[in-house]
Parts: sequence; structure tokens; C-alpha cells
Amino acid sequence: MELYAALAQELAIPQWQVKAAVDLIDAGNTIPFIARYRKEATGALDDTALRKLDERLSYLRNLESRKEEIRSAIEGQGKWTPELEQALASAKTLSEAEDLYRPYKQKRRTRASVARELGLEPLAELLWEQSPALDPKAEALAFCKPNEGIETVEQALQGAMDILAERISDDADLRKNLRIFLWKNAQITSSVGSEENEVYKMYQYFREPVCKIASHRVLALDRGEREKALNVSIEMEDARCIDVLVRRYIKNDSPAAQLVRESCEDGYHRLLFPSLERELRSLLTEQACHQAIGVFSENLTHLLMQPPIKGMVTMGFDPAYRTGCKIAVVDETGKVLDTTVVYPTPPQNKTEAAKKTLTQLIRRHHIELIAIGNGTASRESEKFVADLLRELNEPVSYVMVSEAGASVYSASKLGAEEFPQYDVSLRSAVSIARRLQDPLSELVKIDPKAIGVGQYQHDMPPKELGSALEGVVEDCVNKVGVDLNTASHSLLSYIAGINSMVAKNIVSYREENGPFQKRSMLLKVPRLGKKAYEQAAGFLRIPEGVNVLDNTGVHPESYLCAQELLSLCGYTLEDVKKNRIADLRSHCEALGGLDAVAERLHVGAPTLSDIIEELLKPGRDPRDELPKPILRTDVLEMKDLAAGMELTGTVRNVIDFGAFVDIGVHEDGLVHISQICDHFIRHPSQVLKVGDIVNVKVLEVDLKRKRISLTMKGLHQNNL
Repeated sequence: MELYAALAQELAIPQWQVKAAVDLIDAGNTIPFIARYRKEATGALDDTALRKLDERLSYLRNLESRKEEIRSAIEGQGKWTPELEQALASAKTLSEAEDLYRPYKQKRRTRASVARELGLEPLAELLWEQSPALDPKAEALAFCKPNEGIETVEQALQGAMDILAERISDDADLRKNLRIFLWKNAQITSSVGSEENEVYKMYQYFREPVCKIASHRVLALDRGEREKALNVSIEMEDARCIDVLVRRYIKNDSPAAQLVRESCEDGYHRLLFPSLERELRSLLTEQACHQAIGVFSENLTHLLMQPPIKGMVTMGFDPAYRTGCKIAVVDETGKVLDTTVVYPTPPQNKTEAAKKTLTQLIRRHHIELIAIGNGTASRESEKFVADLLRELNEPVSYVMVSEAGASVYSASKLGAEEFPQYDVSLRSAVSIARRLQDPLSELVKIDPKAIGVGQYQHDMPPKELGSALEGVVEDCVNKVGVDLNTASHSLLSYIAGINSMVAKNIVSYREENGPFQKRSMLLKVPRLGKKAYEQAAGFLRIPEGVNVLDNTGVHPESYLCAQELLSLCGYTLEDVKKNRIADLRSHCEALGGLDAVAERLHVGAPTLSDIIEELLKPGRDPRDELPKPILRTDVLEMKDLAAGMELTGTVRNVIDFGAFVDIGVHEDGLVHISQICDHFIRHPSQVLKVGDIVNVKVLEVDLKRKRISLTMKGLHQNNL
């Protein structure tokens, strides 16, 4: 119950909801399943809240486990006390628990441990008492052992002071208070490192309060330090910190107290501050990484949830120079129809031959859309395609597509398995075309870290970043649902309850036995048991299945409820199949309201509401309600831009200090956070997300540095 109470307080969620969610997680249920199909139990906690709860649950359980280890270790030394027990029970973080264990931890050989071995601890205790009557030198004389390493009184006193310095630096309560003090008052600074680097020019004489520094600046400082371009440190007025120690430990003005004061200064400079500086730097980095991972996760969510462009034959155009531009044509379902290579870019410049080849492909396959990768040679390729479309005068448009990760996929084992007949470069062209047709289905094949919609993602802790991004992909895939009869094993592996092995078994079963006719056939798939079926079934769709409910988000456990609801309202499953249902909610109101009907059907009101939504729109795709990508037929160049020009663009990336917007000139423009809207915002993600279509005005164009400054202020935004 203490765990539930702690989580409830931290997350500002009622304790009963926490308990219900924890019980469901402990029972082996997945986050998407709990969020979608156990709303009554959890009070409708969404997947974001559940993942945060799960993360904190793991942390607190690890904390309790570590506390037990610490208790056992100290008890093993015979030094466990009621005071320690109370202090350890009160520790809220791992760092607080480790501070308590610090004096009892087996240390490497230190000056203090050497002094203890020489028998100087009793002298240290005498000094610590700070008796006004004590003569430190006279007492130290008794500890001199010329043949054992203590030649003089000064050496004896120094050894005792080393013991006190370490004791002071190990004081858990002091460390906690100083940690807070430094957080509020210290400055983080940087200067030029071993070699100047233009990239870090703004950080060569940098200083900012630790408590105010933005996350992206912390990550920039960390990277600059790793690259030896910067020297980074935490600075604090030593006198203020030492004064904290003096007020805490010094009892009077005796000679012994003076030696304790010197121990305080030595302990602070030599042990305490260096240790707390490392902790503070580590904490700043940890918080910055957490923030960056959050931004990356949000951007990835919106990228994956971009609306698919359905029903169009699409050409994938992967630009290049020397090796030529790779072309792949795919039909409406993503099946490859044709491939080729053309050379319209330098050094070959075979523009006319390339136009002839693409014209033939466009007319032969009735291509309506061209997806152009935005990497190397994309500027020349875009101009070539725009010129071709002007000459053709056919209903064909193009879209610039981020090719981040396309090369990773094409060279992967998965890419080789999917397209063994094509070389690596042609697979990239296929991927570019498909990611325009259905971003989610294609992007799940790529390591999320390679998709490139964050900041400093390569500096993130791999485990934390991987876990967060996998959670994002899992939530997106399950929110949309997948076609059981066409989904790749990569896509299926993100469905709740299905791992990579089971996903491959589903595909194998489908290939051997033909399409699935109903969801329950999944139970015939090897290694897919009842628990996995329970978790996965509601997220899998069968558009041409026997039962129309198999093409909805209605879980098989609720089929009977859905049929009874239809019967109550005078409908049948056939009406659902033919989209003849429009007024289920009004029928429920006539029957006494949603709550009354839910009670009559022995189901919760949230579940009933979801069932109604699914019956009204069987096979619905939540992405269809989002703004479509901008389709272009012509191209601008940076030299065509001028201050004051108004354009429409697509948000490609949202970061801490602004957003990058594609306005159709190859280089994305930056809308700084100060130029996003007229009122104050803490982060661009409060207003913008990846995929948003926005109106912008050009503020400045720097052709030399290839930078475009944009503003959204004073412009009407249609979709925001």
C-alpha cells in the first residue's frame, strides 16, 4: 500500500486507479491493452499515463530492492541502528539511499583508510569532540610510532584530520543539503578546450545558473566537452559552501575546533565538491536526456501518425550523383511494379534520357505521385522532377520525403529478406515510396533512433532511448490497428502481446494456409496462446472477414455486447457492414442514457462508448482525420526567397528552441520559439507537432550559411 500511495502522490492519480493499473501490469497485461480495453478498471488512464506509471513503478521497486541490499550489507558489518533504519526508510531516491550507505561502503585505499590502519581513529574522535581543554599536539604525541609510519605529531594530526575530512564528506544529510544548495546557487561554465571549434563558438565564454540552463544547452556542452572543444565545470563560491560546513560542525574556538575547521575545508575541496560536481553534472545530463527523449518521442508519434496517401500509384525517387537516381514504382498496396536507374544529376547530366524514361513509367503505370528523398542531390532532383511535370502537363504531383533511415533499412537483414531480388539502393527507393503511402507501416521497419526527428538522439543513453521509442511505436501501431492479412512481421511485432517470433509465425501461417477469415483463427498459430490472443486480438483487423466486427476495434470479449446493442437499437451486423448505422447514441438516450444501457448490457460505460464509435465507422483509421501532406508541382530555390514572403510549409522537426519547417526550397527554415506565436510558450510542442501544415513569413535568408529564418506571428493558421 505504501507503493501505491507513493505513486498516487507523485503522479497525482487516485490511489485506487494506481492499484488497479499496477495489478493489471503485474498480471502480464500490456500497456496498449490496458489503455484500450480495461478503462473501467483504471478509470480510463491513457497509454501515456500508464507508461509513466510503469516507469515509476520500476524505479520505486528498484529503490526498495536496493534499500534491502544496503540494509543487509550494513547489518553484516554489525553497524545497523534504529536511526539508520528510519533514515533509509525515508529515502525517496537512489542517491539518498546511496548517501546513507556511503560511510559503510568498501572503498578503495584512501588517506583516511591508511590513517585508520595506523590506529589514528581515537585521535580523530578526540578532535571531533572539540573540547576547549584538549591540547591536540599533546594528545597526538601518544600516537606517534616512528617505526610504523607516524614519525611526527604533525603526521598524526594530519592522519586524524584525513579521517574527519572523509567523515564529513560521507555525511548523508550534509550531502543532501549541499546538493540542494548547489542546485540553487551554482553556475555551469565553459571555456575553449584543447582546440577551437566554430560549432561551439557561443559556448567558448559561457556561464549560466545550474537551475536555469536549458536542456539542449546541457547536451551541447556535454558534446563539446567530449570532443575536447570545451572545458566545462560547475562553479560556486567556496566560502559560502564551507560556511555551511563550519556552522554545522564547529562548536567553539578551541585548538581542536580549528583543526576540525581545516578538516572541513579539506573535505570540501578534495572530496565533497568534486563528488557533488560529478553528481550535479550527471543529474543535468540525465534531466536533459529525459527532456530530449520526451521531445523525440513526441515528434516520432506525430511522424508515425501522419496520414497515409491511399489509392495512388507512387514513384519512389532516391536521389544521387555519380551512381544515378534509383527509381521504384509501387502500386496502391505498395507492391513493386517497376524499377530503374536514371542519371539527370551531375556528373552525367543525362537529363533528356531521364525525362524520357520517367515519362514512359508515368504513362505506363498511371503514376499520380512521386516521392523524392531529401538526401544527397535532392535539390537537383526536385528541380528535375518539377521541370518534367511542367512539360508533361499530367495530373502528377510530388512530395519531398524524409529518407532518414532508408539506407539503414535497405542494408538490413529485413530489407534483404523482403526484397532479395533488388540491390541496396533500389530497396531505398521502394522504402521512400512506401513511407509516403503509409508512413507507419514502413517506418516500423527502421530503428527509431535512425529516423531523425529529435535533437542529440545519438548522445542519449541507448537503453532509455530505445525503451521510450519502442513504446511510442507500440502505442501508434495499436492505436491505428493493422490488417492481419497484409501486415509485415515487423508491423505485427509491435502489436500488444505479440513478439517477433510469434509475428513471423503469423506470417508463415498466413502464407501456408491463406488469409485469416476470422480473428479466432489466430489461436491456431504456433506459440500464440490465449493470453497473447487476449492482448492482440482487438488491434488486428480483417477487412474481408466473416464477421464485420473483426474489422473494428471491438474486442472479441465484447462481441456479444455489441450484437445485443445492435439488436436493442434495431440493427444487425449486416447494417454495420454496409455503413447503414448513424444514430446509436440517440437510441441509447431513448433507452435511458448511456449508463443505463451499459448496465443493461453488463458492460462499463467507457467500453460501450468505444463500441458505439467502432460500429459507426468500421475499419476507421484515426490518421485519416489529420491534415494531408502538401503535394507540389513546382519548386522554389533559396535565392527566390525574400523577407516578407508568405508561404505554406510542413513542420518536419520540433525541438527545444523552435521548429524546422519545409517550405519547398530544400533547406528547412527555422521558426524560433520566440516567433511561433504572440503569447509566451514554454516549449514549441505546446503549439506545434511534426506534420502540421503552417503558414509562415520569411524573416531572413542567409544564402552563405544556408539558413532561413521564419515567423508564424500575425499569420492565420488553418489547422492549429
